Amino acid sequence: MRTKRRLWASAVAPLALALLAASGCTSTADAPAKAAGAPATSGAPAAPTARVCAKPGAGPAQAPAGAVTVDPAKVGDLAAKARSSPPNTTFWLRPGTHRLPPDRYAQVIPKKGDRYLGAPGAVLDGRKKNQYAFGGSARDVTIRYLTVQGFVAPQNEGVVNHDSADGWTIEHATIHDNSGAGLMAGAHQRVRANCLRGNGQYGMSAYKGHGRISDLVVEGNEIVGNNTGDWERRQKGCGCTGGVKFWAVDGADISGNWVHDNRGTGLWADTNNNDFRIENNVIEANDGAALIYETSYNAVIRDNMIRRNNWVAGRKEAARGDNFPYGTVYLSESGGEPRVRARTDKIEIYRNVLENNWSGITLWENADRFCNSPANTSSGYCTLLVRRPDRCVRPAIATAPLHADCRWKTQRVDIHGNRFVLDESVVDCTVKCDRMAMLANYGTYPDWSPYQGDQVAEAITRRQHNRWHDNVYLGPWKFVAHDPSRVLDFGQWQGTPYQQDAGSTFRARDGG
Repeated sequence: MRTKRRLWASAVAPLALALLAASGCTSTADAPAKAAGAPATSGAPAAPTARVCAKPGAGPAQAPAGAVTVDPAKVGDLAAKARSSPPNTTFWLRPGTHRLPPDRYAQVIPKKGDRYLGAPGAVLDGRKKNQYAFGGSARDVTIRYLTVQGFVAPQNEGVVNHDSADGWTIEHATIHDNSGAGLMAGAHQRVRANCLRGNGQYGMSAYKGHGRISDLVVEGNEIVGNNTGDWERRQKGCGCTGGVKFWAVDGADISGNWVHDNRGTGLWADTNNNDFRIENNVIEANDGAALIYETSYNAVIRDNMIRRNNWVAGRKEAARGDNFPYGTVYLSESGGEPRVRARTDKIEIYRNVLENNWSGITLWENADRFCNSPANTSSGYCTLLVRRPDRCVRPAIATAPLHADCRWKTQRVDIHGNRFVLDESVVDCTVKCDRMAMLANYGTYPDWSPYQGDQVAEAITRRQHNRWHDNVYLGPWKFVAHDPSRVLDFGQWQGTPYQQDAGSTFRARDGG
């Protein structure tokens, strides 16, 4: 959903980690306070770790023993044989272009445990006629070494695993040039070493109409050039684009991926996600933010290389005169919550390199966004702490515990051991691309809201245990606290009342 930023009026090869020296960045006249104990090194992938689109994996050149062979010369052969075969069948698709019947709803409906293996050069082509490639509710389906292209799924729908069935494994596949999402996700799904390229809306959409998705692994994929349909322009404010979108996912490991050159956000977790580990990825050159974590809980974000993101979106807003600090890592009403079970009880962002993005990390909380508020763009959803959303109304919402539990909070965020590099000549900017931020708006809406005034801004800034420390800053960074009008230098950011970035180093003239 649309992020309400403001209301003003197989196994992947081991990653090669680079130790990026941050030593020598001692305080100077640029840093009013001496910073001690800053990290000496920061680990992050030195180069893209998943170049699978240029070098896709090759499937078996001959049919495995017992496999059903699928003939590309026979239109509909794959769908027909899937329909007539028992569960747990292995299908081997010969080299060549395979086609489904011309009906737009024609698709392959696997049975439980089916396996689909593409020979070198095997392509399943929707020819811009079929909407879906693989659908149905069967569990534990495997798709490997197959190219899927040319399908025309409608907006917010997907081509592979259209119905978000559980337990699927998609590996070494190339899913490209489709409308909608190239791939949908169900629970216990494994998505490894795939090329998700040039799809109309998303490379993958982790959304399930009924129930939550749990135990999702997205590892070693190249996710590039998605949202060719430019949906944010066609439906302004839809919040419906990016490399990957996650919705209500409980437990996800997102590692070793190369997420780049997507039109919009690279990775976007939106609404009641929990327990994410986002690590060892290269996220670069996306038009919007590298990562948005929105109205969600408990995550570890570490050892990522994040560079040259948010140039298009940031520059566009700056040109309009918008002074909101649009960060390349953007946490919106998201934080650590010990009452929601996860592998961590906070959001921890550490050992990442953020280099020449449009701004850095923004922690934001919309004072007007809470359960049952018209400003809650995740319509009908409430926090994971409230079992009955209808209770979040006056007068009960003004008293404990609902006053605290009816709103998503940006709290318990720990940002440390990161390296922030900004060279304005590289980003080609002079203003508004240089900010770290922790802020909220002045609550005004609706008229029955118990969060009016600056109480949320005071809470996110001083009382919700959000902390930067032991980071390295190279370049002319500025800091925003409480609201967009409070732009601080490093000394003000470290000093009273904010007391941020203890132990950090700051060299304003070393951004290059």
